Amino acid sequence: MRQEPPGRASFGLRSLGARIAHRPWLFLLAAVVLILDAVVLGADLTGRLSNGGTTDPGSESTRVQRVLEEHYPEMQPNVVLLVSVPSGAQVDDRKPAAQGVRLAERLAFETSVTGVLSYWQTGLEELRSRDGGQALIAARIDGGDDRARAELERLAPDYRGRQGDLTVRVSGALAVQNEIESTVAEDLTRSELIALPLTLIVLVWVFGGLVAALLPVLVGLATVLGTGALLRIVTGFTEVSVFAQNLTTALGLGLAIDYALLIVRRFREELGTGADPGTSVVRTLRTAGRTVLFSALTVAVALASMLLFPLYFLRSLAYAGISVVLVAALTALTVLPAVLVLLGHRVDALRVRRRRTAERPAASAGRLTKAVMRRAPQVTVVVTGLLLLLGLPFLGARFGTADDRQLPETSEARAVLEVLRDDFDDSPEGAVPVLLTTGTASRAEARAVVGRLAAELSGLDGVTRVESSAGTYRDGGRSEVPSPADASRRQAGHDLLTVVADDDTSATSAPHQRLVEELRAASESAGASVGGPAAALVDSKAAIGRGLLPALGFVLIATLLVVFLLTGSAVLPLVVVGLNALSLTAMFGAVVWVFQDGHLSGLLGFTATGDVETTLPVLMFCVAFGLSMDYGVFLIARMKEEFDRGGDHRAAVAHAMRTTGGLITAAAVVLSVVFVSIGLSRITNTKMLGFGIALAVLVDALVVRTLLVPAVMRLLGPRAWWAPEPLLKVHRRFGLREEPAADLAHPSAVPDPADPESRERTKNERHVASR
Repeated sequence: MRQEPPGRASFGLRSLGARIAHRPWLFLLAAVVLILDAVVLGADLTGRLSNGGTTDPGSESTRVQRVLEEHYPEMQPNVVLLVSVPSGAQVDDRKPAAQGVRLAERLAFETSVTGVLSYWQTGLEELRSRDGGQALIAARIDGGDDRARAELERLAPDYRGRQGDLTVRVSGALAVQNEIESTVAEDLTRSELIALPLTLIVLVWVFGGLVAALLPVLVGLATVLGTGALLRIVTGFTEVSVFAQNLTTALGLGLAIDYALLIVRRFREELGTGADPGTSVVRTLRTAGRTVLFSALTVAVALASMLLFPLYFLRSLAYAGISVVLVAALTALTVLPAVLVLLGHRVDALRVRRRRTAERPAASAGRLTKAVMRRAPQVTVVVTGLLLLLGLPFLGARFGTADDRQLPETSEARAVLEVLRDDFDDSPEGAVPVLLTTGTASRAEARAVVGRLAAELSGLDGVTRVESSAGTYRDGGRSEVPSPADASRRQAGHDLLTVVADDDTSATSAPHQRLVEELRAASESAGASVGGPAAALVDSKAAIGRGLLPALGFVLIATLLVVFLLTGSAVLPLVVVGLNALSLTAMFGAVVWVFQDGHLSGLLGFTATGDVETTLPVLMFCVAFGLSMDYGVFLIARMKEEFDRGGDHRAAVAHAMRTTGGLITAAAVVLSVVFVSIGLSRITNTKMLGFGIALAVLVDALVVRTLLVPAVMRLLGPRAWWAPEPLLKVHRRFGLREEPAADLAHPSAVPDPADPESRERTKNERHVASR
């Protein structure tokens, strides 16, 4: 048995517990004031969130996009009106054509609208459907995202629906973004209404009483409100993704409830030993509180790794996740203990079942653990093989970018874009912008350079034509002389070439991505830059690839360090990291099998696009790995406590599984309920996030922690706690440990921070520990 002095952090938790025990009302009053402030501060959070952020801000495609938006706004429409004529009529008929012209002119006179382009004014075939029954009007609403969306909301009702004999539907990038944000907000409210009652039912089953079950829910609500206020502050400095609200709700409720479960469970255990509420709170914070502290640290580390990527989608979710973890831990370590002190034995009030019934899962967990440890080699091989098998589909993952098809089929914005893909030729989906900087060159010199580049690009495989200020080029030669409209392609020392590809199924399809690589290689000598959705996807994948190894290294090193500080072992950190990674295989396999390949798409209500959004696996890894560490810390901390107390490895494992296994299962069920409710969203990416992480949580708790951990610990034996002497010295100096329970066996052991003698005694204890 390893005897170690209590660490400094243990004294800190003991001091915190003592202060809470002596002045619980002060902590509660401060919490109420802060929560009210958070409600006011976070009230307008939804309107300040942004969609997108999945592109690299320093990439070539982003630089091209900035130039296009600044100098070629008329070629960057963000609003599309799909105009349908009456049945039996054609868009070229006199009356529909006259009404279409007037509709386009009316839109052009809106002060916030520029670059109106319609079929009736240009005669462009790509703006007319194949059957002649529909035509397009494209335009751009100027201003930043918030202003443009506000203008769209103002204008859309005036143009949507019947306009004379014409029927108009509104779509485009702004409409898609608007619908995503409104759908996310509606789905979030619905998920909260689903998650909270179901969570309360699970907690009543766990605790057997209504009062104890309500405490974690209240902690969860306080965490969500507090995190909303922090996110509102973050939006003042950087863009925050609209999906941060989903992550905030899921992690806020889930982690806060998990931490509260641990605190309340341990508090009731301490009351059961005969201790008074004050002493029980101090003991709880010294044990379960230390676990919460380590758990929060490990989850925050995993989420912080997203800060190493340049995409603001991932960075903003890191800000949101870290905020959630900090608020959840702070609430569980301060507000909840204050409530427990005031409740005392009334924490078991309003019971709905007897305590003996509530303790049956612990007995079942003990029997299962003994059976697993008797067959440790077989269990290890079978479970590991099964998890690796479930992860095999991820080897066939294809990464893309989300489009309008993540909206539900009832969405107007999606329906319009579906019509464009199915019924229109030469869709803009097949166009790739190439930007050539000609600087101060004369018009003739610039046209010659542009012509040579256009001719070269038009000869590439997969290119239908290249439109430029020098004319239209096909198959390596000019097929059409420049038109007056082509002169607008030269702006502020830039020339814009538009490469129209053969494949127009999707702007980010694999052929488009290959074409981007070929265009960049062919235009590199001319100093041209390639943009567009496919180029943005290529650049985003490259940015994620560059950040992946540093992020994984950061998570690995930080996790190993945190687990070492918790256990003092050189072996357990490696075991914990390996088992955590193994627990994620089923999630990644399901992401590909279900959401990429489309299995169960009818049941779950989404449209499979044949690929996975590039940033989502990174986000899901960080969240799921952090939550797996959460449960790993719960279990390992209890094993460590028992091993230090008795020195019997097998008994420590069995005791930890018996006392913590049921808690981990309950926490996993609660967390999976929250994430499944998020997964019921009508947005495909949110659905993938919710169901995927729910699966990872359940696999980790019910398979890895229940079967694989005791089996592996049985195989390792006492070697699991080994560390070389230099590392033991480091742990004795910096590790977080707790003092033996006997040190707090009597209420008089609870120090009063206001008592000079008590403060002096605590100071002496710290001095002894530091030696």
